Amino acid sequence: MRTRTSLRSKVAAVFSLLTIMLLLAQALGLKALMEVQEEKFINAVIADDLRDLTQAYRSDGAQLPPLDASLGGYVSQEGGLRLTLPASVKSLGPGTHEIILDDREVHVAVTIVDGKRLYRIYDFSIYERHFKQVIDAVLIGTGIIAVLTIWLAFRLSGLLVRQVAGLATQVRSLRVGVAQELIQGPYDEIEVVELVDTFNDYHRRMAQMIEREKEFTGNVSHELRTPLTTVKTSCELLEQDAILSEKSRARVQQIVRATANMEGMVNALLSLAREESAALTAPVALAGSIADSLVDFAGRLAARDIEALIDIDASLRVQVHQPALMIVLSNLIDNAVRHTQAGHMRFAYDGGELVIGDTGSGIPIDEQARVFERFYRAPRSDCDQAGFGIGLAVVKKICDRHHWIIRIESGPAEGTRVFVRLPLAA
Repeated sequence: MRTRTSLRSKVAAVFSLLTIMLLLAQALGLKALMEVQEEKFINAVIADDLRDLTQAYRSDGAQLPPLDASLGGYVSQEGGLRLTLPASVKSLGPGTHEIILDDREVHVAVTIVDGKRLYRIYDFSIYERHFKQVIDAVLIGTGIIAVLTIWLAFRLSGLLVRQVAGLATQVRSLRVGVAQELIQGPYDEIEVVELVDTFNDYHRRMAQMIEREKEFTGNVSHELRTPLTTVKTSCELLEQDAILSEKSRARVQQIVRATANMEGMVNALLSLAREESAALTAPVALAGSIADSLVDFAGRLAARDIEALIDIDASLRVQVHQPALMIVLSNLIDNAVRHTQAGHMRFAYDGGELVIGDTGSGIPIDEQARVFERFYRAPRSDCDQAGFGIGLAVVKKICDRHHWIIRIESGPAEGTRVFVRLPLAA
C-alpha cells in the first residue's frame, strides 16, 4: 500500500532541508574562512617577529642565541620555550614550517643570519585551542538553529496550508446528492479560490447526475410495480373462482409468491441503488427467510435430488433489511444449485455467520478471487445453465452496503461453503 504524507509535512520538510543546507554551508564556509585567516595571522605575527629579531641580531651579534652544532645554526625559542628540535629540521628550507614536538604542533621559522641558519620556535597551541572552541561554538549554534528551524518550519507550514485544510473540512461536510456549494469567503489565496470554483462545478454536475438517477429509478419503480400489481390482482381474483381446480389454485398461489418475491427484490434493488436501505433494518427470522427462499427452488432441488437442511433454530432472529437478505439468499441458493448435481445443501448459523454449504463441484483456487467480479463466469462444464455473471456481484454489493462480511471456502470436488456475517437482533 502506498504511503502518503501530509502537504504540511512536505512543506515543512522542504523548508527545513533548504534552511539546514544553507546553515551547514554557512558554518562550513565560516570555518574554512576562519582557518585561512588564522593561518594568515600566525604567518604575519611570525614574519614581524622574525624581522625584528634578525635586525636586532645583526645590530648586536652578542644577542645571538646559542649555536646548535647538530643543526648547523642558531636556535631561538619564543616565550621561554624549552623544546629540542629533531635533526630532521636541518633539511628544512627558509620559511615557516609546522612540526609536531612533544605531542603538540609548533611553528618553526627558518632564516639566514650572517650566513648561518636561524631556527625560531613558536607555540600557538593556546591560541589554536581557543580558536577551535570558537569553531565548536559556531557549529553547536548552527545545530541549535537547525532544530529551531525545523520547529519553525512546521509552524509556518501550518499557516501555509491552513486554507487547504479548511477546504478539506468543508468538503467532508458536504452531503452526496445535495447541490450545496463551498463558500469562497474564508479563502484569500488565488489557487485555493480556483480549487473551490472547480470543485463547486464538479459537485454541481454530480448532484445533477444523482438527481437524474433518482428520477430514473423512480420511473423504473413505477413501471415495474404496475405490471406486478396487475399480475398480483389477477391472481387474487382467480383464487376467488369456485370452479378453479386445486392443481390450478396451487399454481396461482405459486405465481402470487413469485410476484411478491419479485416486488420485494425490485424494492430492495431500488433502495440499494438509492443507498437508502442500510438503515431500514428489523428483526428477521433467519430460518423462515431461508425456507421462503427455498420454495422457488423446490422443483430444481427435487430434479437434482438435492436435500436442503436448515440447522438453524426457528426462533433465531437477525437484525437485517429483509428484502436485501432475500436477494442474497436467492442468489447464493441459485449458484449452489447450478453447481451441485446431487447431495445436499446445509444452512447453519455459527459464530455470528450464516453458513451455506453444498456438495457441489467446488471452485478452483485460482478462480475464487474473481467470483464476485461483475460479468465474470468461470469456464466450468458442471453447470447445465450458465448465468449472466452478475448474481454474486449483486450479493457482494449488497453485503458491502450493509456491512455484512462475506467469504468463501472451497476446493475442487470438495463443495463450497459461503459465510455471511449477520448481526443478531437485540
